[in-house]
Amino acid sequence: MTATAGRLTALGRAELTLLLRNRTALAVALVMPGASVAVIKSSLDQLDPGMSVAEAAMTGGIGIVLILVVHLNLVSAYVARREELVLKRLRTGEVPDREILAGTALPAASLALAQCVLIVVAGVAFLGVGAPKRPELLVLGVLLGMVLLAALAAATSAVTRTVESAQLTTLPMLLISYVGSGLLIPLEVMPQELASACKLLPVTGVMTLVRAGWLGGADAHDVVGAAVTALAWTALSVFAVQRWFRWEPRR
Repeated sequence: MTATAGRLTALGRAELTLLLRNRTALAVALVMPGASVAVIKSSLDQLDPGMSVAEAAMTGGIGIVLILVVHLNLVSAYVARREELVLKRLRTGEVPDREILAGTALPAASLALAQCVLIVVAGVAFLGVGAPKRPELLVLGVLLGMVLLAALAAATSAVTRTVESAQLTTLPMLLISYVGSGLLIPLEVMPQELASACKLLPVTGVMTLVRAGWLGGADAHDVVGAAVTALAWTALSVFAVQRWFRWEPRR
């Protein structure tokens, strides 16, 4: 094991212990995604999403897992570690900044990945959704989504004063993604002009890759456009973290 891998493992193990002790965060990570999938399924019963209700619900469920497990949890985690001076103490050692941020994100990302795998298995085994037609695009979408939402979480923590206020600062991303990125309402049922605008939102590119990977049907232009959009938002988020991320408590 390299020194970097060893440090990331140690940081991830410590963060996992803290996550398991935080019952609220753990409940959000484990219970809310499943409940949200049920809400999606019931809401789509009255619509024609251009795919089966099960397909729309399960692919939307992957996006919900990424939002709730990665983004919401990590904003709170970064703020809590900052206010407890954990981040400041870690910076006094030999661990580079990027490893501190990645190590903090590792448990949430691992949990999200496991839940995404469970969603795919459940969709194929119990709900009649076909096996992923292009698994490489599905994996790319999930991994890119985790990186993007972790970077967005770190950037959002810069404007979040307390763990309690994280519920407010994460709300815009939650609502925008649920409504405009195809999690609750697939873009196919939206007016064309609105759908075109929604394609530029942060999580829409990720969802396009996820649906193209699982259900197929997307052409090369759509796939490339989705990947470019997601990468652009990731680069913008990384820049924001480098410019504004706070390592010490806000006073």
